[in-house]
Amino acid sequence: MKFVHSMIRVSDLEASKKFFVDGLGFKVVRENEYPDWKCTLTYLADDEGGSEVELTYNWGNNEDYGNARNFGHLAIVVDNIYDVCKKLIDMNITINRPPRDGRMAFIKTPDNISIEILQKDNALKPCEPWISMENIGTW
Repeated sequence: MKFVHSMIRVSDLEASKKFFVDGLGFKVVRENEYPDWKCTLTYLADDEGGSEVELTYNWGNNEDYGNARNFGHLAIVVDNIYDVCKKLIDMNITINRPPRDGRMAFIKTPDNISIEILQKDNALKPCEPWISMENIGTW
């Protein structure tokens, strides 16, 4: 068995692509429009090209996807959690659970889907400003 992809519905495809590509470093590996289904499917992968995230954008859909807490979260591993979180803050993305322990942080996509960011290998040494940062909202 091989895990292939996880799908999330998005309300703003461009904002979601910016979040995943510019913010988290994913790459668009393919994108297809399906007029019969009235949707666009965009597949994203990390540098290793393993499992993918499928962004499903339903054209003309005004459905409120809510807090998406029933979905759980996606998890990614990064080389330096502090650098990634700093970049996200610079993009005005809220760090809901800062990496106080040098190991784990949580953020949310534009559609409120939680993303867990994990430090590759061993945790980094806890340091400021992360140690003093409070949690914001839920994750």
